[in-house]
Amino acid sequence: MAVCTDAERHEGARGRHDHVELAISGMTCASCAAHVEKRLNRLPGVEATVNFASEHATVDFDPAQVSVEELIGAVETAGYGASLPATVAEKDPSRPYRRRLVVAVVSSVPLAVFAWLPASRPPGWEWISLALATPVVFYAGWPFHSAAARNARHAVATMDTLISVGTLSAWVWSTVVLAARIQTSVYFDTAAVITALILLGRYLEARAKRRSGDAIRALLELGAKEARLLRGDEEVAVPVEALAVGDRFVVRPGEKIATDGVVVSGTSAIDQSMLTGEPVPAEVGPGDTVVGATVNTSGRLVVEATRVGASTALAQITRLVAEAQAGKAPVQRLADRVSAVFVPVVVTVSLLTLVGWLLAGAAVTAAFTTAVAVIVIACPCALGLATPTALMVGTGRGAQLGIVIKGPEVLEQTRKVSTIVLDKTGTLTEGRMAVSGLVPADGVGDDELLRLAAAAEDPSEHPIARAVAAFARARLGTLPRAEEFTARAGLGVEAVVEGHAVVVGRPSLLADSGLVLPARLVAEAERLESTGATVVAVAADGAVLGLVAVADRVKETSREAVAELRALGLSPVLLTGDNERAARAVADEVGIDRVLAGVLPGDKAAEIARLQGAGEVVAMVGDGVNDAPALARADLGLAIGTGADAAIEASDLTLVSGDLRAAADAIVLSRRTLRTIEGNLLWAFGYNVVAIPLAVAGIVNPIVAAAAMAFSSVFVVTNSLRLRRFSPPRRSSTRSAR
Repeated sequence: MAVCTDAERHEGARGRHDHVELAISGMTCASCAAHVEKRLNRLPGVEATVNFASEHATVDFDPAQVSVEELIGAVETAGYGASLPATVAEKDPSRPYRRRLVVAVVSSVPLAVFAWLPASRPPGWEWISLALATPVVFYAGWPFHSAAARNARHAVATMDTLISVGTLSAWVWSTVVLAARIQTSVYFDTAAVITALILLGRYLEARAKRRSGDAIRALLELGAKEARLLRGDEEVAVPVEALAVGDRFVVRPGEKIATDGVVVSGTSAIDQSMLTGEPVPAEVGPGDTVVGATVNTSGRLVVEATRVGASTALAQITRLVAEAQAGKAPVQRLADRVSAVFVPVVVTVSLLTLVGWLLAGAAVTAAFTTAVAVIVIACPCALGLATPTALMVGTGRGAQLGIVIKGPEVLEQTRKVSTIVLDKTGTLTEGRMAVSGLVPADGVGDDELLRLAAAAEDPSEHPIARAVAAFARARLGTLPRAEEFTARAGLGVEAVVEGHAVVVGRPSLLADSGLVLPARLVAEAERLESTGATVVAVAADGAVLGLVAVADRVKETSREAVAELRALGLSPVLLTGDNERAARAVADEVGIDRVLAGVLPGDKAAEIARLQGAGEVVAMVGDGVNDAPALARADLGLAIGTGADAAIEASDLTLVSGDLRAAADAIVLSRRTLRTIEGNLLWAFGYNVVAIPLAVAGIVNPIVAAAAMAFSSVFVVTNSLRLRRFSPPRRSSTRSAR
């Protein structure tokens, strides 16, 4: 047995990284988020990103070098609060602003009237203005001053610094002028109205930010809270958390399914719209899988739990969406760098403006007013909100439609993709065998052929046998009992049914018994096989009864999905391990020209690499374990959510519904989200590029500057919220047609 040295063990520990999400409190602008992120990343073994919109930090850290307590301590040392999200009660982020906003508005209105309408001024109006402005500046504006002071202790300047300096400067200047009886203008209205406008902006921004996270909160609330656990013949109500794998529970009509499982008994239709976005309920019966949080619409079901807790589909979707929302798109990095240095630059520009105006011979009051306008109008908050709000809304809307976007970098890939490679089985096709044709011999009826074949196949677990038996039950009802059943590996089955010796299998199995197919059946078998079907021959008592064709049927929506992908400018390619003839039959049915057939599972990734080597940017859609390497190798991997966990983990996008049309929806949504991010950033950069020079030139006064600053942040968040209305084009047209 090998023994590790202490040094080796320590080195192994250093290589392990843990992941934690921290709820950050006290952040008021993008500069705050940049400061917290910088402080966390100074710790050894830590990689952190801080999302200003969601007020969370995503931290990967080496537990051998730093603990969670030290991470929290670093945030607190920076002047902010941090805690594990589970310890934080859900609250309305706009609530802290309400009372202060009311005070600010009530006091600011008469101040504005005094300042802008000289005829309304009573005797001693300046002292009345002082009395009205003081509670606004020091009570309503306290969050700005306290945050500025906290940041100053750590030698950091943020947006709060600008607001605090601007409003306090106006209030102090005016108070000194009034007390010294200097005959010049006072700016109490400026200090108060700026505070009121910025509070209003923060209040609206907080409400809008909360709405941007509604989708993930809705996901968390989807799950059932209680399950009817079966103990013998008795139903016992227990919390969902008490369920274990293997437990059986009852789901009555109208109830949510408690956790992922397999139907043991009962039939029903399951409403999966909350997870897949598809409005049509899915029929289920014994042996079918069901997903937790979906709704049983009709019959009583008994379900055996196969996944519980964090391993359920709902939990995994919620985790993936949360991780995507916490990430940063590459385009956001520039905005972060700008935000980090923005405030010191603005303070410098403001001071230079003050000095410049004084040197130019302007009055002190005019120079002071212009300098305050420069401080107030500058707003890095819009830069900080541009990406995360759009990402939160876009990924949340995707989750509602059954599209899980794993990370922000995925968005940029959807724009570059030129080729989309589609796996056949389970992606274009249903992934399960079904009877596709019956060819009886002369003088034999379809039902007779099917009844004897299905009865003989019924005891077998082979996929072809299960497909024949299921089709016969749906068409004929009950089946006769098979006796003396014998399975011939790779060939077929033999059994006695109602006294008849029945053989079902490859034509070679019948040939072993001296039976030869008539020429007509041989020709039909070749025709069916050319369409990709598997053909089994049926004989009874030494006479050939006919053929049964079994095929993996193409999904009804696959042809429409391929057309939608083409409309997005993508070139579809079919990639499969099947033979050329079967692959070409499916490709022709769905409208694909390029086919890569006979590709072994281990070679799929190499085919993706070959396409990339030819200069194509490749997206791959698949569902099986054997698709995982190809999904990981592709520039953009899309996993069918009804498939294997390995495929889903290796992909960039997961299509929960299993409907290939969702691939087109996912690309359209991703591209629209990316356009929204770019539009937000263009506005945020453009606003500052235009607004700051106007303030320096004295064209914009401080009150107008405050209104513009507040509007810029609200505009960015509101623009992002438009993504909540995104619907796939066909759904929009369907609704309008109705």
